[in-house]
Amino acid sequence: MELRIFSKRIMIAGTLLIWMIKYGLRPNLLFPDPISFFLGIAPNFLGSFLLPFGACWFFGGREWYLSRFFRIRNQGELKQFCLLGFLLLLINEYLQLIPVFGRTFDYFDILFSIAGLGLGYRVFGRKLQQTYTLSA
Repeated sequence: MELRIFSKRIMIAGTLLIWMIKYGLRPNLLFPDPISFFLGIAPNFLGSFLLPFGACWFFGGREWYLSRFFRIRNQGELKQFCLLGFLLLLINEYLQLIPVFGRTFDYFDILFSIAGLGLGYRVFGRKLQQTYTLSA
């Protein structure tokens, strides 16, 4: 299966799962503490995991300027994208310290965003390697 199609399917399924957790489960049901904690960090973890797949789906095969910057064709570009994604995740989380946004800062969000991005890097990197090994 082509990498863009695989990334598209992962992105759609992951986004639907995040929406189900964020807008369906958490506001409407009460869970015990460990499950409530994991449902609290799940959108950050899953969203970070999906970053490389989203970049592949949205920017792969296009020739726009932004697409050339975010294109992921090899491990080096994947690493560069994930480092940039990590930097943006940190900035996003620390901006939540400003009370204007009405959101809460949480170190667990940073920790699980790092874990999700690391897992996304590993999974997408393996899929990228398989794709280019099979096509060669």
